[in-house]
Amino acid sequence: MSETQLREQICLLAASLFARGLTHGSTGNISARTEDGGLLVSPTGTSFGRLDPGRLSRFDAAGTLVSGDKPTKEMPLHTAFYDTRSTAGAVVHLHSCHSVAWSMMPDVNEDDFLPHLTPYAIMKLGRVKLLPFFLPGDPAMGDAVRGLAGKRSAVMLANHGPVVAGKDIEAACNAVEELEDSARLAMMMRGVQARGLTDAQVRAVVTQFDVEWDG
Repeated sequence: MSETQLREQICLLAASLFARGLTHGSTGNISARTEDGGLLVSPTGTSFGRLDPGRLSRFDAAGTLVSGDKPTKEMPLHTAFYDTRSTAGAVVHLHSCHSVAWSMMPDVNEDDFLPHLTPYAIMKLGRVKLLPFFLPGDPAMGDAVRGLAGKRSAVMLANHGPVVAGKDIEAACNAVEELEDSARLAMMMRGVQARGLTDAQVRAVVTQFDVEWDG
């Protein structure tokens, strides 16, 4: 894919997330690797619904901003995933409502954020790590991701929003949508004796689809 095509795809997918209410206002940020090892990143203070392909922040392979507008203040989150996961080709961070709501529940498992209700979150995300609350833009968020040593493709920032890395921009967007939808389902089932997947069923999914799971 050419850089021009990648720029267009980033903006198209971001607009789709915005149009369906998965992030709002000027919240959220998105990035993707270019063929030369650089990055294209959504600028600070921009809306997913109105990103301009020509104004995306462009970094070279050394991490130097070479063109475009000033990047998102959440760059430490993005670079932490790229630096620790060799398979990461894109990173998406949203302020999606149901996943944020689920992060506030007092009995959520910090090491396995999403309950095992369907196979798809397991397949697309593996285990999701719930990280504590940080002030927006705090570099410590990136440090927390680095502390996972590349073992998780997705984290949930408590009272803030999910961050997901994927092999490319489409995979990352699909995965973060799965995270939000799974959190929505969890909220719907809260207080109900719902039948989730058994441990044996979870293990079968992990084995069948070669999911990163035990890290």
